[in-house]
Amino acid sequence: MGKRTRSQRRGSSPKNKVSSHRFPAANRIPRVNEEIAEVIDLVHSPAHTAPLAKVKFPDGNIAHLAAPEGLAVGQNLAFGKKVTLKPGNVTTLDQIPEGTQICNVEARPGDGGKIARSGGNSAIIDTRMGEYVRVRLPSGSTKELSSKCRATIGVLGGHGRTEKPLMRAGAAHHRAKARGKLYPTVSGVAMNPVDHPHGGGNHQAVHGPNSVSRNAPPGKKVGNIAPRRTGRGRSKKE
Repeated sequence: MGKRTRSQRRGSSPKNKVSSHRFPAANRIPRVNEEIAEVIDLVHSPAHTAPLAKVKFPDGNIAHLAAPEGLAVGQNLAFGKKVTLKPGNVTTLDQIPEGTQICNVEARPGDGGKIARSGGNSAIIDTRMGEYVRVRLPSGSTKELSSKCRATIGVLGGHGRTEKPLMRAGAAHHRAKARGKLYPTVSGVAMNPVDHPHGGGNHQAVHGPNSVSRNAPPGKKVGNIAPRRTGRGRSKKE
């Protein structure tokens, strides 16, 4: 009858589910016009790599934003078009000068922020082109976004979190558990043939091709999924 693969077993186990009740709140830019909010607390969220700023608006509403470096409790944050270039203020891309570091950038106007949201990351305004703004992403590539997309001024906090070594397997276990990741992971070539398509043999190696179709069924969909290049030299020779 066979056995369920590792990817199939993940769907039925509660240990692989993220315990969302421990998360303080969602992290997105609220849909407000010209507002001034006060930072009332800086909170830690297991689901985020940067601290969250808990802000309170004059009407009493509470929101959580990714906190850039330099933000402090009691500081006021400005939302709107005419804001100063202080860390934490939120405005549209067409109001930000070229060369300014930004974070928590919207990919589409009003989506709350999708780009440069990891701890210590930031994007840079590259060029303004009418209705679009070219933004240099943390990876170094550029992306053209609508000039009406909003962004937070500054570099996101939490820089250097990956520089500290984990030291113990328990630290890696808790980091993976907080995000619902599978830990520990075992290489497929180290398994038995019954456990993985790459398992078995007198030495640890992938015996045969490891490129599979994107439409392969669960249990066979391992290795390189629909690779553009397989290394078999099928390109046209000049």
